[in-house]
Parts: sequence; C-alpha cells; structure tokens
Amino acid sequence: MTKDAVQGAAEEADQAQSKKGLKKQQKEAEKAAKKAEKQAKLAADTQSTDEDDFAKDRYGVPQMVQSQQKLDRVLVRVQKLTPEKADQLIWVRARVHTSRAKGKQCFLVLRQQQFNVQALVAVGERASKQMVKFAANINKESIVDVEAMVRKVEQKIESCTQQDVELHIERIFVISQAEPRLPLQLEDCVRPDGEGDEDGRATVNQDTRLDNRVIDLRTTTSQAIFRLQSGVCQLFRDTLTNKGFVEIQTPKIISAASEGGANVFTVSYFKTSAYLAQSPQLYKQMCICADFDKVFCVGPVFRAEDSNTHRHLTEFVGLDIELAFNYHYHEVIESITDTMVQIFKGLRDKFQTEIQTVGKQYPSEPFRFLEPTLRLEYTEGVAMLREAGVDMGDEEDLSTPNEKLLGRLVKEKYDTDFYVLDKYPLAVRPFYTMPDPNDKKYSNSYDMFMRGEEILSGAQRIHDAQLLTERAIHHNIAYFYYVTNTLVAGKIKSYIDSFRYGAPPHGGGGIGLERVCMLYLGLHNVRQVSMFPRDPKRLTP
Repeated sequence: MTKDAVQGAAEEADQAQSKKGLKKQQKEAEKAAKKAEKQAKLAADTQSTDEDDFAKDRYGVPQMVQSQQKLDRVLVRVQKLTPEKADQLIWVRARVHTSRAKGKQCFLVLRQQQFNVQALVAVGERASKQMVKFAANINKESIVDVEAMVRKVEQKIESCTQQDVELHIERIFVISQAEPRLPLQLEDCVRPDGEGDEDGRATVNQDTRLDNRVIDLRTTTSQAIFRLQSGVCQLFRDTLTNKGFVEIQTPKIISAASEGGANVFTVSYFKTSAYLAQSPQLYKQMCICADFDKVFCVGPVFRAEDSNTHRHLTEFVGLDIELAFNYHYHEVIESITDTMVQIFKGLRDKFQTEIQTVGKQYPSEPFRFLEPTLRLEYTEGVAMLREAGVDMGDEEDLSTPNEKLLGRLVKEKYDTDFYVLDKYPLAVRPFYTMPDPNDKKYSNSYDMFMRGEEILSGAQRIHDAQLLTERAIHHNIAYFYYVTNTLVAGKIKSYIDSFRYGAPPHGGGGIGLERVCMLYLGLHNVRQVSMFPRDPKRLTP
C-alpha cells in the first residue's frame, strides 16, 4: 500500500470515529434532555399533587425518633383489638406484614409479634388517593404508626388472629422503613413441612433461617416458641421458689473441667488456662455443703462435643437443681418430677395459644404425663428393649436409637411421654455419683425422658471426701497428684475440701431447657428452640 493510500485510510477511519463519537454525544444529550424533562414533569406533578392532596399531613415518613418529645398517645396492642373496642379511634404500632392495593383502596395486614389484624385505607373524607398509594408502596416489614377506627366485620377474617375486627385507617406514618428486598419471606418460613414442595411454593431451609435469624424470629411460630420457652423458665423458678429453693449464680470460667473428660472449651486466662463450665455441678454441691439446703440456677452450659445431631448444642441453657434429702435419694427424684409436672401443667393451662400456633406449622400429638411420674429401674428398661429384639448388655449405656425405642415402648404400655429411668450402671456415670449400696454395679442415679429423649441426668452425690477421692482416682480424673507420698486434690481441692467439714446427703440434676421445649412441642431439631444456636459448625449470628 502506497503512502497516499495509507494516509487516506487513516483519514477515513478518523472521520468514521468522529461520526461515531458525535452520534454518541447526540444520544447522551437526548437522554439527558429526556431525564431533565421527566424530572421537571415529576416536580410539577408533585407540586400539583401536594396542592391537591388534602390528606398530605395524615401520612408520610416523619423525622427519625430521637426522643425529641414525649407524647401522651396510647398505643393499643394488636392482641387487644376485639369487638369490645368497636367504633373507638385508636393508635397502633405494628409491622406491615402484607399490603394489597385494589382500585381506590389498599388492604394491609399489620403484625405485632404473633398477632395480626387487617387494616383498610380507602379514598374518602379522611384519605386521599395519594395516601392510598403511599400505603400501598410501604415496604413489607416496615414499622408504622396507624390511627384507625376499629370496626366489627360481618364475616370472620380467617387469615388474621384478630378475626372479628378491622381497622379503618385515618393516619399512617412510617416509623422505620425496611429495605425493599428481604433475605427471606416470612410466609415461606411459616409454611407447614412439605406443603411448599407439593404446590411449588418456596420453602426455606434451616441454614438460611439461622443465617437470617432476626427475620426468622419474627414469624408467628418463632414468637410462640420463645414465649413458651420463657414460660418454662418462669414456671421453673416459681415452682422451686415456692418449694423453698434459693436461686444461685455460679462461675462459668473455672479452673478444672466440672464433668471431667476432654469435652471442655479451654480459654486463655491471663498467664494460665481456664475452662468454660460444662455444668454448675461442683458449685451446686458446695452450696449444699454451705447449708443452703435447696438451690437452683439457670444459666449457660458449654460442651465441646463435635456432635452434629438434632439434639446437641455446644452452648445451651441449663436448669439445674440440687437439694439435701433426709433418708433416701428418691426424695430428690420426687421433688424434680413434681417440678416438671408443674411446668407441664402451667404450659398446658397458660400457653395454649402458643402451643396451637406452633402446631399449625409443626403438628404433633399433645404431650402426655402421669401423676405421680412413672419410675422404672434400668434393668426393667433393658428387659423391655430385649423383648423388643434389642441385644444389649446389663451395664451398657443406652444409645440414642434405644432411648427412642424405649420411649415408644413406655408410651404404648403406660401412655406417658415423661418418665424416670432409675439405677443406672455405675460405670457410665460421673465420678461423684453414689454407688448403689446393694449392688456395686449400679448407682443411685437416674435420667428423665420426654418423648423418648433424655432431658435430665441426675444422681445422689457422694458426700464423703474419702469415697469421692477414691471414685475420682478410679475415673482417672487428672486433678490428683502426690507430694511426698500424700495425695493432693489439685485444681478441685476446694470442691473435695467442702465435704471434709460435714456435708448432708444430697442429690440433684441438670435439665436442658432447649430439649424440654423441643420435645414438649414435638419439634425435630433443637436449633428451632435456641434463639441463636451454637453448634460445631455455627458461631454466628
């Protein structure tokens, strides 16, 4: 190609590029002009709308609440919205659960914890079309303050808990706006198991729920679960307080593993190491030695067990009991079982709304229990399992499948979901467990079961320092060492010494709060009843 040809080709390319750039600039200018025209029109429309909107002061997004002022306004709870409040003008603060615009009106469902009510805003004397449009565009899960007239309805609103009334909105203000896109939808979270699979609607798996736990906890089911769980704690405290027990608090950072073994979390403690308490066991007993006679505590328990099962957590809430008895450790069993029965009765009588709410999503048979509580000896339980075809030794501990099978056998024979299994083999119990005086292979220990799963482990404790030391050595508890041929108790010296100065016979047990709630409600995973669960694979949120 000649020099002139090359130059001509370059000029043509420059011209083409120049035309392309000019065309692009023209497009951008046209786009900017259209945008400016649109914004001008929107501003004009907005100004016109504001001028025509007689209800503009009755809705909107007010200034953020920073405690600028105190108001005498009374906010009515959604649960209290009944026909008795008909024709009353009230204020309600709630979340927008759903909204549905239709013509000149918009239906909202307002939710407050596990209760919800239908609300209506319609074009009329108190609401403009702009107000209706505003209400329809409020993002789900936003928090609103609503002034409304309570009206009776002729036909029950089956989709709401408050079925006999409806709110006719006169004012609506957004107190806190939720983002338009939620990480999960609440209606998907409350869908009964299997229902979404059948009709193609979305379901939410457990990990997604737990990753977005704050949203998941807003569901009516979660609200019911944790209000019932609060009830278990309150009933536990009230029952034991009425029995003369004293509530105590015990250290959770300790110098030695309270249960022995390796399933303990080690933490740095200044220039040494410490452990997170596996139970308040040692301190409960020390309080008995200090003449408190009957104690209980409610607090976190830590277990470094790599168990990824439906019922294990690395941190859970322990409901612990310890008491001195007069003549026989069955006095302890009777005190604990009576406490559990009082809890079951309290839940049955005071938490029917919560039980029914959970049952809608997770149906189960009502929890059954007897008075007095059924107590079987370990040998009887083994015999029942053998009759059912299970091959197990006399001193073998119960496996999880055998626990469940025995629970089914007990339910069939005795019609109870709650029972005690007494006289466990000594070999499978902790070092501080009192041996059976009549058969050294067994012990004065027991477990309690709900729906075939263990919820409590307990025993008469050894209250003699010499026997306690011997049993600790037998279990290879590494807290003992010799100094000039003298055995020293090491890190649990304070515990051992507690029994040297006179200690009453005593016993107790530790209950897992989450397991009690899970099994009472007939749920299938302990994570459902742990607010922010911790297991080997989960440390957040």
